[in-house]
Formats: sequence, C-alpha cells, structure tokens
Amino acid sequence: MRVAVIVFPGSNCDRDAADAILQVTGRWPKMVWHREAELNNIDLVVLPGGFAYGDYLRPGAIAAQSPIMQQVLKHARDGGYVLGICNGFQVLTEIGLLPGVLMPNSGMKFVCKPVKLKVENCDTSFTKGYKNKASINIPIAHHDGNYLVQDDELSQLEDNGQVAFRYETNPNGSVNDIAGIINSQGNVLGMMPHPERAMGKTDENKDGEILFKSLMEALQ
Repeated sequence: MRVAVIVFPGSNCDRDAADAILQVTGRWPKMVWHREAELNNIDLVVLPGGFAYGDYLRPGAIAAQSPIMQQVLKHARDGGYVLGICNGFQVLTEIGLLPGVLMPNSGMKFVCKPVKLKVENCDTSFTKGYKNKASINIPIAHHDGNYLVQDDELSQLEDNGQVAFRYETNPNGSVNDIAGIINSQGNVLGMMPHPERAMGKTDENKDGEILFKSLMEALQ
C-alpha cells in the first residue's frame, strides 16, 4: 500500500498518522509537503489532524488552496482513497469532496477526550473490519467539530448509508450525532475522531487500528 501523508503548516498529527501506517504496513509513508504539486503512484492519501495555517479564516479554508490539493482532488475523482482526520475532514469539506461544514462546538470549547462511536456502516473499505453497529472507543481533540449539512444533503447521506460513524454521546452538537461520513463513491472518508490515537500504543485500545487494517486489506 503506497501512502502519502500531506503536511501543512500547523499540522500536528502528521507523524501520528504516519506511525499508524507504519504499524499496519511495515512501511513509512511518503510525507508530502503542501506546496508540492505531484503525488506519483499513491494508493491512499491521508489528510492529518492539526491546525493547518492556525485555522486562520476558518479551519481548512487556506489548506484547501494549497497546490497539492489539486492532485488530491484528481486522485479522489479517479477513484483513489482519501482519509481526512479532524482538520483533514475540515479540509475535505472545504474542497468539496465531502458535503457540509464543520462549525465551532456547541459548547464553544475545545474538547479532548475518548468518546464512544457507533459503526453505522461496515460495508466500506474503511470500516469492513468492524461489526455493524459496533461500539468503539476513539479519542477526539477539536474546537470545530460541529458537523452541519443542508437538509437535502443530510437525507442523501442517511439514505445512501454514507454515515460511517456516529457519536453515542454527542460532544459537539453535530447533526444526527455524525462523527464521520464517506462520499457516494466510497473512496473518501472524513471523520473528526482520531483513529491514529487508538493503535494500542499507550493502552490496550486498538479500535483505530482496525480502520487502517481495513484499508490495507482493501488496497492489497
């Protein structure tokens, strides 16, 4: 599996994402600086968490204009896999690969804690390692994780099974408790929780590792 992790000024989870990839594949991914213009034979692009450009203007807005994002768009539209985590999810909505927008949390505070998620759709390349409706434990760390989307787009997400994860207890006000969604083609996933922080490194929780292993199996 050939993986690229995009690095923006202000990314702070790029190394964590790379370490998660190393753990499941045995290979360190390509770290791609945001000003580069080529991806070159990549299977999976990871947009990591952090605060690209310090979340100036709004989270993900400036990162979406980076030169490499044109290649990420082409990669996704050609059927390549893209995983956006936290700030990466925000970038995916800014460039239009996923619908909706991430707004400030309903409590207007930064939230950092483990949360319980329900796996809503295990019939995707990202989630096939989970059981449907399984309860998993994945950490969150965000100020702008309140997912909002227009009613017609929300209906489409729900009707098409594009909601991948829901919060069991909503920490940020997201509509329908949505924690992660996939695009209609099934090759782009955006999620606010951090699976790369649930790899069994500091405790026995490996619920995030299952997502990366699912992707590895899909791409082999």
